[in-house]
Amino acid sequence: MAKYPIYLELAGRRAVVIGAGAVALRKVQALAETGARVTVVAEHVPASLQEEFLLPNVELVVSTYSKDYLAGATLCIAATNEPSVNQRVYNDCQALEVLCNVADQPELCDFFVPAVVKRGALQIAVGTDGNCPAYAGHLRKKLETMFTDAHGQFVEELEKVRRRLITEIPDADRRKALMGELAGDESFEYFTSHGAPQWHEYCRRRVFQPQQG
Repeated sequence: MAKYPIYLELAGRRAVVIGAGAVALRKVQALAETGARVTVVAEHVPASLQEEFLLPNVELVVSTYSKDYLAGATLCIAATNEPSVNQRVYNDCQALEVLCNVADQPELCDFFVPAVVKRGALQIAVGTDGNCPAYAGHLRKKLETMFTDAHGQFVEELEKVRRRLITEIPDADRRKALMGELAGDESFEYFTSHGAPQWHEYCRRRVFQPQQG
């Protein structure tokens, strides 16, 4: 069945990670970057990783798993090396209607974490419905060579222009057409060749040029 791809706002929301190994740490680090309130529950935390979990908004609980830790959670990731524990986590999440992801077990996942290329505000996600994360990672590496920091900077400057168009161009269809043009390859090439200040002047000329009758 087809999946519904979304970018989820987790700032201030509660997320739970069960386990404290290397895989769990990667999940925690990614969640912490979103501003989520992360609770990590594990019976044992490797000494070599303990300091790595000391991140803002991350609470480390050394304890056996209990479904009580899922209370109020938006999502949960189970990344233990105990299949029976992972299954319990999944079952409890289903009962409590908490979105669950069990690492490396796609049949026990309500969502999949894609491979992501990040360039500032620009994010490109690649998923395989959990069938082959390694291939998603392979494609991410290829995309990393195609998209540079300039693409992320371009997105940030486009947002400034978009906000201006919303206030100054009342016609929604014309706004859409203008943004489509300003987001195109020719515009991006001008941005990379001339820099942001001259690009904004370029945008001003394109937006306010006399309309052809």
